[in-house]
Amino acid sequence: MIKSFLKIAMITLASVSFLNAADFKVDKDATKLQWHAEKVTGEHDGNVNVKSGSLDYDNGMIKGGEFVIDMKSITNTDLEDEGYNTKLVNHLKSEDFFSVDKFPEAMFKVTKVEKKGDKQHITGNMTIKGITQKITFPAEVTKSEDMLTAMATIKLDRSKFNVQFRSKSFFDIEALGDKLIYDEFSMNLHLVAKK
Repeated sequence: MIKSFLKIAMITLASVSFLNAADFKVDKDATKLQWHAEKVTGEHDGNVNVKSGSLDYDNGMIKGGEFVIDMKSITNTDLEDEGYNTKLVNHLKSEDFFSVDKFPEAMFKVTKVEKKGDKQHITGNMTIKGITQKITFPAEVTKSEDMLTAMATIKLDRSKFNVQFRSKSFFDIEALGDKLIYDEFSMNLHLVAKK
């Protein structure tokens, strides 16, 4: 009798867990990914599109997931002059930066999530230019009945992904002078996923 009771209890718990667990597909049209980079003489901003992705969610926590970034979709939003804007975007797509013809996609895959205060600290593998690096960032995650949103600022070191142009990690900092572009850049993520 005790064995039967334990079996029923385990089935019930598994069923409740299954009901609470959900897979959410990334809504690429509602999701926004903005980049921000700085150099000695200024800064630039722009967007890049999330191509696809999914998140596993259970009991108030992200449990896993991944999203793919379309690197060919890079845009600039701060240069109003069309010529300078096009020149910068083409340069970012070139081999000096992200080599989008060779590496048209970047990817982030969740490997671990920890709750710290009101944020979920997400650890995972970021792949850019075919190079994978482990990163961690805090995210504010909210869920409605059929929608999940995650907001985060992701800070990346471009030198770890072999993005060399005017980087102090590859060239003499004194020789670069005011042409130096800082290695760290950020990506502001507003990810929307739906059942």
